[in-house]
Amino acid sequence: MKYISTRGQVSPTGFIDAILMGLADDGGLLVPEHIPQLSDDTLKQWQKLTYPELALEVFSLYVNNEIPRADLKKLVDDSYATFRHEDVTPVRRLDNGRYVLELFHGPTFAFKDVALQFLGNLYSYVSRKTNSIIHILGATSGDTGASAIEGVRGKEGIRICILHPHQKVSKVQELQMTTVNDANVLNLAVEGTFDDCQRIIKELFADVSFKHRYHLRAINSINIARILAQTVYYFYAYFQVANKEHADKISFSVPTGNFGDIFAGYLAQRMGLPIHKLILATNENNILARFVNEGVYQPGAFRGTYSPSMDIQVASNFERYLFYLYAEDADTVTSLMAQFKAEGRIVITGDVLKRVQADFSAYSVENEECLNTISAYYEKYSYLLDPHTACGAAASDKPAAEGEVTVVLSTAHPAKFDEAIRLRNISQTYPEQIQALFDKPQIQTVVGGSNEEIKKQLVTFFN
Repeated sequence: MKYISTRGQVSPTGFIDAILMGLADDGGLLVPEHIPQLSDDTLKQWQKLTYPELALEVFSLYVNNEIPRADLKKLVDDSYATFRHEDVTPVRRLDNGRYVLELFHGPTFAFKDVALQFLGNLYSYVSRKTNSIIHILGATSGDTGASAIEGVRGKEGIRICILHPHQKVSKVQELQMTTVNDANVLNLAVEGTFDDCQRIIKELFADVSFKHRYHLRAINSINIARILAQTVYYFYAYFQVANKEHADKISFSVPTGNFGDIFAGYLAQRMGLPIHKLILATNENNILARFVNEGVYQPGAFRGTYSPSMDIQVASNFERYLFYLYAEDADTVTSLMAQFKAEGRIVITGDVLKRVQADFSAYSVENEECLNTISAYYEKYSYLLDPHTACGAAASDKPAAEGEVTVVLSTAHPAKFDEAIRLRNISQTYPEQIQALFDKPQIQTVVGGSNEEIKKQLVTFFN
């Protein structure tokens, strides 16, 4: 297994080099040179595996023996031993045809832990084996930062700097990042939006000389390891539901802002998992829903919502989907991304748009509908959704095919977004790990949104 760039200007590279490269050196995103195809017999065998066993099998397809299987197993086992539930990502049944996939049982109560516990351990493993310096640079709309920091805090040979939009994440998300006082952690609160943070990250990684000089490594979902780790829970959830329902139409409703979570489902489907439908749920920052429904990929006006982790206009993983949409034609992808940079929009029509609509259905959830969904599920099921999961639930409530079972991805514990929950007069008890954050001092640096200001901070921190 080798990895290639969506823009075609990087020589095929191995798994470890792909992880270390993060963003491809030609500005594209790395994807596997071929997608492994799973037989019905393999899927049937996998159906009986525990979560760590299943993760080991999925990763083995992509690692190509660069990491000995015994070492890979230890990485997987160590990563998921930190989760509070024995199933790692348990599936909860709400009623006939409706399930919730709980992805928030990791250390920071968010789905990002599933990938970032593994990636943190993987980086530490690579650093030890190669005696290399690893300086992690990432941007967060709230959850990635806390999960990434938790994955590498205090680890020898690794330093991490996380950018988050100043005062545009929830209070708990901010506290999870900024109450960490390990010397290898730097939090930069950027005056701007998450899109500003993400743009800065991509531009700094595109500066190849700066990237190599300071040993920059990616923690965002531009890193292919993030996507591979997230495919596992689609397999796991599908098998759990299939065992209970004996259903042959199992769909997933995915709250998404950066297209990484739902792209992992698309990859699982391409591998052979017979997902019936992938439902893409956005909030009012609905560039992805507009693309699926109208064929226009163009940022709109930024809107602050009750689901801030999805307050994203430019989805960093979208380019990976374009690569497969256009039959792995790197020249076409390069042209489209150049067009987007120059004109700020991509428009597709005809058969190409029909292919998109065959791959996904999409729904944009407005603020009030998000809150209404939280109330409705709490009253009907005595089940409390966080506002991001509520977007996925609202999208899943649209008419389903006969016999269809829908799994809503629950991306965060509701305690992380109590500001929204309280608007519906619902009270909740914080987990003790979250409650303890409010008594800790915060450590962060507020900076402007220019590349030069960020570079100055990085040079000081990484030297």
